[in-house]
Amino acid sequence: MIKNIMNSSSIKTKPRILVVDDEPDALELAEINLHAAGFSVLLADDGADALKQARQKKPDLIVLDVMLPEMDGMEVCKTLRQDPATASIPIIMLTAKAAEIDRVLGLELGADDYLTKPFSPRELVLRIKGLLRRGRAAEVTTGQFRAGTLTVDVSRHEVSVRGKPVELTATEFKLLTLLIERRGRVQSRDLLLRDVWNYNSDTDTRTVDTHIRRLRDKLGPAADIIDTVRGVGYRLRAD
Repeated sequence: MIKNIMNSSSIKTKPRILVVDDEPDALELAEINLHAAGFSVLLADDGADALKQARQKKPDLIVLDVMLPEMDGMEVCKTLRQDPATASIPIIMLTAKAAEIDRVLGLELGADDYLTKPFSPRELVLRIKGLLRRGRAAEVTTGQFRAGTLTVDVSRHEVSVRGKPVELTATEFKLLTLLIERRGRVQSRDLLLRDVWNYNSDTDTRTVDTHIRRLRDKLGPAADIIDTVRGVGYRLRAD
């Protein structure tokens, strides 16, 4: 357990970011730069404390290191996504591992984004702001969409299949609603990276594939509403 440094007068107005890392230097670097960017910061140096703070303090976003003692970041991410109280909190994974399998596994377990260590503080701030914008954009968009067994109420941020609620992260919800808005039209991976993640085309487009696969898994019987256009991208069926 470590002490969190926060400005108590601004907790209610500033987005609250929970940073989880067992390296003091990494925590200090993130804390200084996130405070400078206008965020309120919570700190945790192990998985158990991260879960406790996530459940009790409901941060707006979690920056989660993979290499943690006892309970690693992958397990923390999985646990957060399985708990309805924390399932929708955006997660950015931090990893020192360059292997693609580690990045893909983090996304498969529910992370919205990832950065490889050593990370650029400016890039971290930009990624956080982008994820928070996705959540706010979903809140102000209105409308309801139905197709077969799938129902999406954008204004309520609710998705259901056969009347059963489906829990989506902010990124998954943004991806689904964007496909709905453009149903019948093929969306390339580069286009989805730009419009959902606000990334340029230099980013690995397999990020899109991983999120589409995860979205389909959650939609279950309604998964076939999303078509794969081989060699191009994805499309929501117009019918």
